[in-house]
Amino acid sequence: MAASPRGGARGAKTTKAAIPQLAWHEIRPAPVILLSGPEDFLADRASRLLRDALRDRDPSLEVHDLTADGYGPGELLTLASPSLFGEPRLIRVENVEKTTDAFLLEMIDYLESPAEDVVVVLRHGGGVRGKRLLDAVRSGTGGAVEVACSELKRDSDRAEFAAAEFRHAQRAIAPAALRSLVSAFTDDLAELAGACQQLLADTTGDITLETVARYYGGRVETNAFAVADAAIAGDYGQALGLLRHALATGADPVPMVAAFAMKLRTMAKVGGSRGSGGQLAGSLGLAPWQIDRARRDLQGWNEEGLGRAILAVADADAQVKGAGRDPVYSLEMLVRMVAARGLPVG
Repeated sequence: MAASPRGGARGAKTTKAAIPQLAWHEIRPAPVILLSGPEDFLADRASRLLRDALRDRDPSLEVHDLTADGYGPGELLTLASPSLFGEPRLIRVENVEKTTDAFLLEMIDYLESPAEDVVVVLRHGGGVRGKRLLDAVRSGTGGAVEVACSELKRDSDRAEFAAAEFRHAQRAIAPAALRSLVSAFTDDLAELAGACQQLLADTTGDITLETVARYYGGRVETNAFAVADAAIAGDYGQALGLLRHALATGADPVPMVAAFAMKLRTMAKVGGSRGSGGQLAGSLGLAPWQIDRARRDLQGWNEEGLGRAILAVADADAQVKGAGRDPVYSLEMLVRMVAARGLPVG
């Protein structure tokens, strides 16, 4: 499926792409790969698929990360130069839409003669900055391919994405279950993917409508991540209202506590780290978008409060799984404590 360049200024001329246009799941090795479009989650997925494919081909693969907006002259050529043992290399460059002139010029020169056994991945999220480089890549110089990472706005596109998650895991999901799952996560592709992975991890056999209802019932209007997001942001009133609506429409307390656990543990991993999401992704075992989101969530929190909140989640998890008599009360107390940024509540 061909994808036209996005983000150009009105009336600006664009170079018609003379290179293969691929969907994110079709990514394949090439001397240069352009990941274009605003959907960071799909770009990260495509990048990881490529890395895994290259490692399957040669486990000695070296992976290097650069940022185009913080680029130092000569970095690209240094990393692309032949190594002593001839290991293949994957060079991933983030923030090309904010590129410095140094990277732009050196990358354009690099396209004239790409290094052997090196794959350079360029991540461009949109906008006109770096257009000269995009035009050079799309002209066919350097043997590049382009992977479109456009937003999945239609339900049919999101359903296709979710279905692929289950196909990849060799698990079947009933059509009605798929529709219900997609309708419960209409706002955030990353959360839809997380829901798919939770179902795969926590269940066996085919995914039925009953399975989805047990985990995500009543979440067409409200979902566990919306409750967790509101509480983590300190908005107790909104979080409590969302929680009560979700429970009234059939949401299960267990996955709701799991959403809090997932987000708070990610925040704890990211807290105090330095560097861009792309630079830290490998060492933290997280995707760049997860790191960026966790940093936003951490605003207003301190280390002590975060630790208390994580302990509260562990207690609430036990309570809703049978250790307590009133799982709804346990959830409400968890929401209250998290909204207070980990401060004790009476």
